[in-house]
Amino acid sequence: YANDLDAALDDGFFIITQHMPGMGYHFLNPEWSADGFDPNEPPILMYVEDDGDWRLVGFEWVFPEEPAEAPIDGAYYGDFPAACHYDDGLFVEAATEDDCDATHAESGAGFTFWHPDLVTLHVWGWLHNPDGLYSPTNPLID
Repeated sequence: YANDLDAALDDGFFIITQHMPGMGYHFLNPEWSADGFDPNEPPILMYVEDDGDWRLVGFEWVFPEEPAEAPIDGAYYGDFPAACHYDDGLFVEAATEDDCDATHAESGAGFTFWHPDLVTLHVWGWLHNPDGLYSPTNPLID
């Protein structure tokens, strides 16, 4: 998937966040790692886009709470607030799924899913991160 977003999309990944400074775009495959941490099947791929060219920059795993033991030696965590996600990659923070509108207020995109507060684990495998391999954000992504 390193330089082929279409291959990821063909394999079931779909956009869950538009570009976010320090993070890029996120694409989720809910089938991957659905039963926990699997280093071979990261459920979220992080990409950057430049003039229509997409490049994989890292992986992300999410957990309902911080694991008692880090699944990767030296790993540390970030967090992502409870949110409603829409099919164009926009999201809105929301405490419960009942707070999610059927369509996004600005774009009109359809609601796809809600999640509670999450603990995140990022691995910046294809883009150096001066803040560290596991940092939740990367200052090289504007």
